[in-house]
Amino acid sequence: MSQRVVAFDVETPNSLNDRMSAVGITVMERGQVVEEFYSLVNPEEEFEPFNVELTGITPEMVAHEPTFPQLWETIRPILEQGMLVAHNAPFDMSVLAKCLRDYGLTWHKRVPYACTCQMSRRLIPQSPNHKLNTLCDYFGLELDHHHAGSDSRACGEIFFRCVETGADVLGFVRTYDVERIRTEKRR
Repeated sequence: MSQRVVAFDVETPNSLNDRMSAVGITVMERGQVVEEFYSLVNPEEEFEPFNVELTGITPEMVAHEPTFPQLWETIRPILEQGMLVAHNAPFDMSVLAKCLRDYGLTWHKRVPYACTCQMSRRLIPQSPNHKLNTLCDYFGLELDHHHAGSDSRACGEIFFRCVETGADVLGFVRTYDVERIRTEKRR
């Protein structure tokens, strides 16, 4: 397996979870950060109070920020630098796929990814739970929780902590069907 991963995280404006209000991407190679990207995103949708409370992102903050299609040509090459990794990855993958679908943008039909939440459940059972903030506390990692840039960096660091256990992380790689917006079943 390549030791280059692209950890990413998205924040959403509402419970529809079909738009981003922020995106963070951290490219890591052999445990070292080689590139970071963060941007607020104008979701062109209404915000719900829960999401504003959780993320601290308000409609006013994103009013003059780029929309997802405006960011796509910037983030696409970054996302293609390695295997995608996210904490609770099916959520982040689905938001990405829904944005692509709803804006009529094409990308790969299938994308390999790994979920650090699933990995940590199996490889770090001694953690009190497997939430991102709990794992960061467990490993002594810095985290500004629900800030997409900080969350993506923490996710990448947790991935490499899982690699350090000596486990075969290839067993955790899944394939996301971007067109059908779902993880493919293993055969």
